[in-house]
Amino acid sequence: MNEKQIIIDEFSNASFTPDEMQTILDAFVPVEFKKDDFLFREGIVLNQYFFLERGFVRSYAIDYDGHEITTQFYSPPAIVIDWVSFMLRTPTKEHFQAVTDCFCWSLSNTKFQELFHGIKGFRESGRQRFASGYFKLKEHHLSVISKTAKERYLELIQNHPEILHNASLKHIATYLGITDTSLSRIRKEIVQS
Repeated sequence: MNEKQIIIDEFSNASFTPDEMQTILDAFVPVEFKKDDFLFREGIVLNQYFFLERGFVRSYAIDYDGHEITTQFYSPPAIVIDWVSFMLRTPTKEHFQAVTDCFCWSLSNTKFQELFHGIKGFRESGRQRFASGYFKLKEHHLSVISKTAKERYLELIQNHPEILHNASLKHIATYLGITDTSLSRIRKEIVQS
C-alpha cells in the first residue's frame, strides 16, 4: 500500500495524469500530534491544513462566558481545516486539538495555491470539498434549531458512532447544543426504552 494512500483515495474521484498525481503527493508532508496537542489555536491565520489519517480531533470556540463549545469532530479520513482562515487569510476563531494521538498529512497554503492554480482537477476537487464542508456545517446548524436534543443525539449515534468512542460526554453535549446534565438524562431515557 502506498504511504500516502489516504491522499490518493481522497482524490480518486478526480482524473489526474500520473505526473499531476505525483505533484500532489509530493506537496504533502507527514505530521504527528500527541493527545492534547493543538493543531491550530484561535487567533492564528492557518498556513496549512491536514488530512487526518489516524486519530481524532476536536475543534471548539470559547463562548462569552469562557466555556468551550465544540464546533466539530474530525475522524479519518477527514480534512482538518478552518476554510475561512485558510482561504481568506483571516485569524481563526477556533482551537483545533488532538483528542488522541494523531498522524496527518500536511499541505501548506503556498503548495495548496500552486496546486489550485496549476492543476484543474485539484481546483475542482477543492471546490467540492469546500462546498461539502459548508453543507455539513449548515446541516448541523439547522439540526440544532429544528430537532430536539434527543433527535440530535440519536442521529449522532447512528451517523457518527466514532464520536461516542473518542469524545467526552461534555464535548458531545456542547456539540449538540445542550448541557451534560441533559445529555445524561437523554442517555438514561434511551437505555430505559
